[in-house]
Amino acid sequence: MELPHLPPPIVITQSHQLKLLVAELEEAGRFALDTESNSMYAYHYQVCLIQVSTDERDVIIDPLALRALEPLGELVARPDIEVTMHAAENDVLLLNKDFGWTFGNLFDTLWGARILGWSNPGLASILKNRFGITLDKRMQRTDWGKRPLSSEQLAYARLDTHFLLPLRDEIEQELRAAGRWEEAQEVFADLRKIRWEEKEAPSFWRLSGVRDLEPAQQAVAKALFDWREQRASQRDVPPYRILRNELILALARDMPRTEAQLRAIPGFSRRFPPHLARKLLQVIQQGRQARPPAYPVRNGGQRPDDAALARYEALRRWRTEKARARGVDPDVVMTNRTLMAIARANPGNLEELRALGLLGPWRLQAYGREILETLRGQ
Repeated sequence: MELPHLPPPIVITQSHQLKLLVAELEEAGRFALDTESNSMYAYHYQVCLIQVSTDERDVIIDPLALRALEPLGELVARPDIEVTMHAAENDVLLLNKDFGWTFGNLFDTLWGARILGWSNPGLASILKNRFGITLDKRMQRTDWGKRPLSSEQLAYARLDTHFLLPLRDEIEQELRAAGRWEEAQEVFADLRKIRWEEKEAPSFWRLSGVRDLEPAQQAVAKALFDWREQRASQRDVPPYRILRNELILALARDMPRTEAQLRAIPGFSRRFPPHLARKLLQVIQQGRQARPPAYPVRNGGQRPDDAALARYEALRRWRTEKARARGVDPDVVMTNRTLMAIARANPGNLEELRALGLLGPWRLQAYGREILETLRGQ
């Protein structure tokens, strides 16, 4: 997959190399950026690679070898330095979590393409359709936390940013021609606000099909889920490596009492260690003796009243029609969360709608009166 006309990317592992790179990026005034993490291979996943491209060259930073990334973090926070990313949300989130980074000037080529209504805005499709580059799908499941990195891994990683700046320029030209530049700027501003927040511990209620179990079976499923999360955290491996979701549900349904019954469960691996099999039986027994878990309460326990739900559905219908007319996905117009917040508040005029802080100036001007008319219709 290595392109013959591209020299191998420079890999930065030392602070003096980073200092020189930051000076180069500052002089350029803009650069493309992407990250790779080991989320498929670790419970406590982290950023394992940072790819950077200017109009001149591609560079790969190894944050596992060089943890002191403050000079680059200070640079991306500056409003006079534009950082181009594709599907920036997760990268911004992880960079904030791992290094405390915030962004002062961000251009997201995915969102620019979506605002324009491009049918296949994923990076792999864009590289193939517009640049004639086919990504190596085998690299999509690579473990970026392992060292050393192969030449194939580096070649794959550099392509995530190599074409982003010319793509960014093409998208800006189309956004301005379509009168969508201000809309895109509002989306980019929202992306800059993303911050990492510690989440509540994972809940077994997220398992597909768990709500169909009997209460006693749900108690067993919860015990198995909690044990799996604890063991996965201790070993720093993805939870599925400990126990798959389908197997948790199967064990909860049958609640085996003996190792023979346990190993008779469809999908239970014959290579499962005996000592862990015995531990599973103990966990299942603990679940049998536990009280059935209470159903989770969402939205602070406050269900929208019927009038708010009716307004929400009306707004969704309005959004569907607006998106269809524009040729974009509905969430490009507005997210469900924003629609629900508007439906709950039920603003009566533009000032009240503005005061909610949910819409930027462009969306308020473009959609404000139609939103109010839709609400009044309910």
